[in-house]
Amino acid sequence: MSANGLAGGDGTRCVRGGVPQGEPVGAPLHRGPVLTSTFHLGRPEEADPGADFYARADNPTWREYESAVGVLDGGPCTVFPSGMAAIAAVLRGFTAPGRGVLLPSDGYYVARALADEDLAPLGIDVRYCATAGDWPAAIAAGDPPGLVLLETPSNPGLEVCDVRAIAAAAHEAGALLAVDNTTATPLGQRPLELGADLVVASDTKALAGHGDLLLGHVSAADPVHAERLRAARTRDGAIPGPMETWLALRGLGTLDLRLARQAENARALAVALREHPAVRDVRWPGLADDPAHVLARGQMRRWNGVLRFTLPDVHAVSAWLRATTMVDSTTSFGGLRTAADRRARWGDAVPDGLVRLSCGCEDTDDLVADVLGALDAIG
Repeated sequence: MSANGLAGGDGTRCVRGGVPQGEPVGAPLHRGPVLTSTFHLGRPEEADPGADFYARADNPTWREYESAVGVLDGGPCTVFPSGMAAIAAVLRGFTAPGRGVLLPSDGYYVARALADEDLAPLGIDVRYCATAGDWPAAIAAGDPPGLVLLETPSNPGLEVCDVRAIAAAAHEAGALLAVDNTTATPLGQRPLELGADLVVASDTKALAGHGDLLLGHVSAADPVHAERLRAARTRDGAIPGPMETWLALRGLGTLDLRLARQAENARALAVALREHPAVRDVRWPGLADDPAHVLARGQMRRWNGVLRFTLPDVHAVSAWLRATTMVDSTTSFGGLRTAADRRARWGDAVPDGLVRLSCGCEDTDDLVADVLGALDAIG
């Protein structure tokens, strides 16, 4: 049962999430963004402590979006202006000197940079563990962390770690567990149900899904943590625009449909790429013989559209991108259009020819033919 009183599956919750119930006759079916910086306060005797008063503190459009995403994640949601703003709120809000952070060494590189360059100089211990490494041992080594941050499946390696086991180890050490769920999406994985305390995501990617906005969110298992994040958002002024939030809410309605096509395309491409002589090291957790498949299948609800493969070198990647007509060279993922990103250009410790491919919603046969045709064209 959703927060709106709706029972149903993923599609229903995506389409109906955040929709106000019991609207009066004549009310618009699709409410637009609330674009205002201030709200009517009324006379002193009419003061309502729960009413909106200033747009840095709250906005009705935020609440609609947070309601929809919170239903999918399974806990109260706080929206931020970008995925990095959401990660920064978690890293800054739940660490302190003597209560450091343990992060994935092969996760999103900007999160590592924030920890190294902003937290470490404050005396906050920053440590790392590979996504497929021994997290319980890393948690037990040294001073107990205050926060453990996972990213599973990892970006760009698509490695997977055991959320349940790491949650147990983190809690035993007195640490909170946060999971970056951007790659999986809340339809693919619900970390709060697996024992995580916080789930963070870049909604710029699959949730909004159209490559036209920046947004992020954090959902919490404990409402106290959610209130702490919202208070910090108000103080710091790291607030999203109502228009971006409304566009993301609109995009969220098709997440179920988009994810299904993207996963279909990823499966077809992963199978086909394995057979091409120019390609090696194809990874997609949905393949039955992928090294991460068994663990992923035990904690993921469905697959997504992001895979990775490696070409011989940077020149091969460049030649392939010139030859393809249906793959955009861009660094984001989770959108309608298929996108390729050579991750070594951003400093990830990966081979020069490693490509993260985000499958879009093109027809499967067309996409496979284009990708393979471009590979054939470069010899």
